[in-house]
Amino acid sequence: MYLGLDLGTSGVKALLIDAGQTVIGSGHASLDVSRPHPGWSEQNPADWTRACETAIAELKATHSKELAVVKGIGLSGQMHGATLLDAADKVLRPCILWNDTRSHAEAAALDADPRFRKLTGNIVFPGFTAPKLVWVKNNEPDIFAKVAKVLLPKDFLRLWLSGEHISEMSDSAGTSWLDVGKRGWSSDLLTATSLDERQMPSLVEGTAKAGALRSELASKWGIPAGIPIAGGAGDNAASACGMGTVAAGQAFVSLGTSGVLFAANASYLPNPESAVHTFCHALPDTWHQMGVILSATDSLNWLSEISGKGAGELTAELGETLKAPTGVSFLPYLSGERTPYNDSVIRGSFTGLAHESSRAALTQAVLEGVAFAFRDSLEALAKAGTTLTRVTAIGGGSRSRYWLKAVATALGLPVDIPADGDFGAAFGAARLGLIAATGADPLSVCTAPATDATIEPVAALSDAYAEAYQRYRALYPAIRGATA
Repeated sequence: MYLGLDLGTSGVKALLIDAGQTVIGSGHASLDVSRPHPGWSEQNPADWTRACETAIAELKATHSKELAVVKGIGLSGQMHGATLLDAADKVLRPCILWNDTRSHAEAAALDADPRFRKLTGNIVFPGFTAPKLVWVKNNEPDIFAKVAKVLLPKDFLRLWLSGEHISEMSDSAGTSWLDVGKRGWSSDLLTATSLDERQMPSLVEGTAKAGALRSELASKWGIPAGIPIAGGAGDNAASACGMGTVAAGQAFVSLGTSGVLFAANASYLPNPESAVHTFCHALPDTWHQMGVILSATDSLNWLSEISGKGAGELTAELGETLKAPTGVSFLPYLSGERTPYNDSVIRGSFTGLAHESSRAALTQAVLEGVAFAFRDSLEALAKAGTTLTRVTAIGGGSRSRYWLKAVATALGLPVDIPADGDFGAAFGAARLGLIAATGADPLSVCTAPATDATIEPVAALSDAYAEAYQRYRALYPAIRGATA
């Protein structure tokens, strides 16, 4: 048996698989986000360990015999979070999360230093870890002076599980301190933020052993002590391992709270000007690129909240047949946007509203707006040297066939729907735990699920969608100019 632990923003999931990669059982515990000021987003790391305890206790209640023969653990987690520890491993302040934008000025200042884009292959986004530390230095100097270690969220769980300060390449690539091409910490970039490598965890590949389970926790959970904990992965790379998106040319589109167009690469292909993320993958000698939308299903959930109708009710009003765009356009920038604009200030909008614009027309515009945002990411990936021929859909929004038809038509690509199963980040983490424990070939473990159905672009609407996309593209500079 192998255990995958996924630390998300909204909860912790514990997933158990057997040697044949069949899911045996799972446990879950919820997490809350604190927003003490506009643009702030924080969590208490102690809540992560409590949630992990709860999720594993739920799993133990139904699968204690299977837990007793677990041979490896893998970790996945939300990226970019700044977890600050003193010399005694005491947490110094709440973790500043990936969607916290308070350090936008610090990010812009670091990004103006050409070394950051050259070495990391990425823009320094406000959500990344390095600018958060500069913000702490500027605003909480007493805390900054005590920082002995900076850990990413899942690696704080590793510290709790094993007592080791270790991270891996895929998650660390999102800090703005990693030389992504060389897969190692950059002393120059650390120095630029008044830090040094002693304050960073050691690095391994995601498939390697990175600590062993402490006896105290092993005894409590009925799991063998000393079993290996894999390096693991950041959440998107872990999802890619779960989906088998590990070889060049493979890609998925994730319709989750945020949206991701993820492409695996066999080589390092940076193009920071496109606002595409270029990160190390969890497997050795592989990389990946991502276009990131900050509000994907969050956009539909927002409309659901203000309309008083459930998200499923809203999409059901559209039926199954894809419709031509109505002329109502929606920019899904409710929390700003990453790809292709790196703009934390821009906000969403409806345009083209008329007396006849019904609730269904607004829903249709929201789905189309997110689909066009994915098209922006596809165009950005192309500029970065990556061409896609098809994508696999994952995430809660992928349950809407209408939305998938809109995405397929906007991208001009077939969208594959995987057969029923759990192929997310926790499953990918469990796969990495299996590899670390057994030494199995990563490519033979991280295979793609069977395809249940394929959504083809609606050819009859390709021209109408192309026209609507050009209208969508013209709106960003107009809205930005009117609201900046």
